[in-house]
Amino acid sequence: MQWLEGFLPVVASLFIGVLGAIVFSFIHVPLPWLLGAIVAIAIASRFPKISLRSPKMFSAPARAVLGITIGSAFNPTILHYLEDFISSIVLILPFVLLTTFCGMLYYWKWLKFDKMTAYFSSMPGGLLEMVTLAEAMGANVYKVTMTQSVRLLCIVFTLPFIIQAISHVSLDGRVSITQPLLHSDPHDMVILIVCALLGWWGALKLKLPGGTMLGPMILGAFVYGSGMVHSRPPSEIIKLIQLILGTTVGFVFVGVKAKEIVKILGQTLGYFVILAMISALFVFVVTEMTEFPLVSILLAFSPGGQSEMNLIAIIVAANLPYVALHHIVRMFLVMSVAPVFVKYLRPKGDR
Repeated sequence: MQWLEGFLPVVASLFIGVLGAIVFSFIHVPLPWLLGAIVAIAIASRFPKISLRSPKMFSAPARAVLGITIGSAFNPTILHYLEDFISSIVLILPFVLLTTFCGMLYYWKWLKFDKMTAYFSSMPGGLLEMVTLAEAMGANVYKVTMTQSVRLLCIVFTLPFIIQAISHVSLDGRVSITQPLLHSDPHDMVILIVCALLGWWGALKLKLPGGTMLGPMILGAFVYGSGMVHSRPPSEIIKLIQLILGTTVGFVFVGVKAKEIVKILGQTLGYFVILAMISALFVFVVTEMTEFPLVSILLAFSPGGQSEMNLIAIIVAANLPYVALHHIVRMFLVMSVAPVFVKYLRPKGDR
């Protein structure tokens, strides 16, 4: 029963995440199933006697379901807004370059990081991808991991409050996002499960960045667009995804001393302000250029984690295709651009 001993800490972690979600829901904090789980685990992990383990083995299935949910929003009406889509998406490249350039200057000149570490600390990409590239290129992996983690954490924590303030949409978790599980068509659910698995497998085979979400999203768009299915992933599953992602994020600072956490938070705050200013600039420009809702544009140009940003988009009923495509393009650009400039950051003798 060794597997059971290893799994019980995962169950304990999810249970603590649920407790955090209940507390946050009671005090009407936005996205309680996500933010409550993050805070609860961050607190519980400070007590060594509590046996906890990250439920990261469930992250990939959770992202696959998110992909299916995003795919459900793709329909022919997108063609009517194609020009606006393109004019907005082309701004992702200057957005990525500007955030990386300003962030690198901050970490390199102000905080005295070495160039390579400053570069990967400032790239607005996924945590796993940036850490993997940083390790391969000889950057300080610990610093990149911490700064990237805190960036994602700051965005996940502040964005729901901003959205709730500007949109006056309740994010307290009491409103059903999709249909309840009992009202879901079993036939549709079987098709969606198959699509999630096939899309996940296919994207991994093709080695697509963010494939666990992208593959299911493509198949989801097909089955919904063709009229094969009508039910979306149940509301209870969306809450479970929030719980899994929140609990996983809560493990960011496990093993890190409180003094070091405060130091990292202080260092990343400056970069977060830079990100906020650049994002605000691009949001303003796109708002003037297109007719997309402000919340959708804000989510599209928020350099957080792809899963978390799309999850928030689902919960606030934003324009899912618009938000998802922007983050997919951002991830592709980051993975494409990141290795290009590395050779210019190496010492001349190592190029």
